[in-house]
Amino acid sequence: MSNNLLSNNITEQMQEEAEIQIRDKKKVVDYNTIEYPIEVIVQKYLTGLDDDSNELFIPDYQRAMIWDEKRQSKFIESILLGLPIPYIFVADTSGEAVDDNLLETKDLARLEIIDGTQRIRTLARFVNNELCLQDLEKLDKLTGFRFSSLPIARQRRFQRTTIRMIQLTEDADEETRRDLFERINTGSVELNEMEKLRGIRRGNFLDLIDELAKYPKFIHLCAFTAPSIKRVEPQEFVLRFFAFLNNYQYFNKNINEFLDNYLKELNNADKNTLESMKNEFYAMIDFVEMYFPRGFRQGKNKDRTTTRIKFESLAVGITLALREQNNLKPASVDFLDSNKFRDFTSSDASSSKNKVIRRLEYVRDQILGKVK
Repeated sequence: MSNNLLSNNITEQMQEEAEIQIRDKKKVVDYNTIEYPIEVIVQKYLTGLDDDSNELFIPDYQRAMIWDEKRQSKFIESILLGLPIPYIFVADTSGEAVDDNLLETKDLARLEIIDGTQRIRTLARFVNNELCLQDLEKLDKLTGFRFSSLPIARQRRFQRTTIRMIQLTEDADEETRRDLFERINTGSVELNEMEKLRGIRRGNFLDLIDELAKYPKFIHLCAFTAPSIKRVEPQEFVLRFFAFLNNYQYFNKNINEFLDNYLKELNNADKNTLESMKNEFYAMIDFVEMYFPRGFRQGKNKDRTTTRIKFESLAVGITLALREQNNLKPASVDFLDSNKFRDFTSSDASSSKNKVIRRLEYVRDQILGKVK
């Protein structure tokens, strides 16, 4: 049926139902528009970068640096020419780990970069003299220049140049932020990392991931939404579970590289190995179903979706505990509402190897009753 015929068959009842759906699905997202000088943006990104305490941080679902030096140079050239720069989207994550008591939650007021990581990294590289300008179209006289090569007056004017940001308030949950990230980036119709891996890393292990990702108990306990299933997020969760379970002590901070290397390593696994992995996954899911009334979901609201960090922490920690005691009953699940667990599983708690180890082993020890 043609689009014209479909349009002609739209009734008032269909219009009313469509309007109801729009109102039901529409999300109210509070945000502020702010401007920061480049000097401040770079400072907020670099200060604390090494130990993952920087105020302006890149979440684990974001891509690695993919701009080559030619594209980075073109971005710097645009700023020097005074051309309009697209908004950078960030989100205040201070409310992420809150359930009931605001005063008991550690609020670091960090800003998660939703869109703009390539630009912010480029600014940091240029100001740190790591970027040598090349292949410039308009300002070819600057070819070979670094930031320190510019006259002091030009350096100061560059640093004072402001860039606008859309800052989502702390009411925007992780699902909202990820949805915004996806919609901002759909213009290029670029595959996400899991979709790319599924296209280039086909093998027995990936077939197992696809099988487990459809397990009804798993889908229910994580409360995956239809859009998240379409984005193959269940497959990503399963891959992350096995990668962190078996290799977390070798995590290298680059999550995409970490997952890709593990997938390559396991794609040649034999049938017995894969069967053993499947059994561990099912045992973990059964344990969660039996002892965790809220499943993997955030907070006490059962409609909330599951963040990657909380899923990894619980799923891997539980499985590590089950490896020590096969027929295990948890010593307690009260830790789920503790400030320490909230801090470990807030959206700004990922990234570093030490933090990954601490949160996984914290859950393991709590389940085993080895309270520290």
